[in-house]
Amino acid sequence: MGIVSPSSERRRSLLLPAALLGASGLLLAGCGAPPAESGSSASGGSAAVTADAAAGSDNKDYKACIVSDQGGFDDRSFNQSSYEGLKAAEEAYGIETNEAESQDPGDFTPNVNSMVQADCDSVIGVGFLLGDAIKPIAQANPETHFLGVDVTDDGFSDNVKKLTYDTAQAAFLAGYAAAATTETGTVATYGGMEIPTVTIFMDGFAAGVEHYNETKGEDVKLLGWDRKAKTGSFTGDFENQANGKTNTANFINEGADIVMPVAGPVGLGTIDAVKEANGAGKDVKVIWVDSDGYESTEAGDIMLTSVVKNMGQSVADVLGQDVKGEFDSAPYVGTLENEGVKLAPFHDFEDEVSQETKDELKKLQEQIISGELTVDSEYSPKS
Repeated sequence: MGIVSPSSERRRSLLLPAALLGASGLLLAGCGAPPAESGSSASGGSAAVTADAAAGSDNKDYKACIVSDQGGFDDRSFNQSSYEGLKAAEEAYGIETNEAESQDPGDFTPNVNSMVQADCDSVIGVGFLLGDAIKPIAQANPETHFLGVDVTDDGFSDNVKKLTYDTAQAAFLAGYAAAATTETGTVATYGGMEIPTVTIFMDGFAAGVEHYNETKGEDVKLLGWDRKAKTGSFTGDFENQANGKTNTANFINEGADIVMPVAGPVGLGTIDAVKEANGAGKDVKVIWVDSDGYESTEAGDIMLTSVVKNMGQSVADVLGQDVKGEFDSAPYVGTLENEGVKLAPFHDFEDEVSQETKDELKKLQEQIISGELTVDSEYSPKS
């Protein structure tokens, strides 16, 4: 397929204004040296990145490039968040950028190679599936730095930095919130492809529902995932929104009134199904993943909350390190503690979630951060 770049009009529509790029700098903590007082946030704030850039905001001799997973840079999910991180770094550090969108897995290797051939100093590969393409190309090009967003495999050369996220922690809070707010006593989740970066969300969500049932003596039912048997519902890709719509309609017919799709653009089918159900008299809500769905989709009125991965933040931070000559291959692991993952606000449903539940969620987060409460998933990344 080759390189397919989004139009300038669409690129402008993707980017968050600099003023919205979060005020809290995300430290690359616990997984190698953190940047010195740096921070940028494509989902959150620009103050720290701008201050850091003041030391030198003209780096036109540095080129950072990005290759998307299938779904493209306007997927309202992990591709888009990572892309926004690149563009935040471009503005803050004065670097050059280039990009290649992948329409299917066959584009991964050609697109990564095309970025190397374009003399990119760093190449960002977005998504678990890019790992197989990055590994041999990185070995063959030791002078180029590679960032693997959501890449979890081992065996990479020293010029590769993995940016990973323990989303089970934040998904645990989402599962607890879902169990606490469901009116039908049934919630659901499903995945796109059955890969570790998908099932880790589902593991955390299921554990949160289980914890609620155990501590409250309730029996909220979860459809779509059995975390002990490792069996559940998957559409098989990140593209077919019709499958997401059908899957969600089936869950609603089984009584679910909260659904969490872990499926990138396939989740837009969930939004369609929920809106149709609500138009027919139901009261169903969605929990989004990767980005804050209240902001990244046009369905804020049905978004209970989101399990956020601050991918844009970490991409911009690591690029800032590289620009300063401080690249290292120690994996970055986003957690609740360093705000690499988080539970988004309840937005329009703020008044519908009890203060008791909010207080419990705050306490649970503190317990996870302190280590008092462990959220288990075999797919949780290790530093």
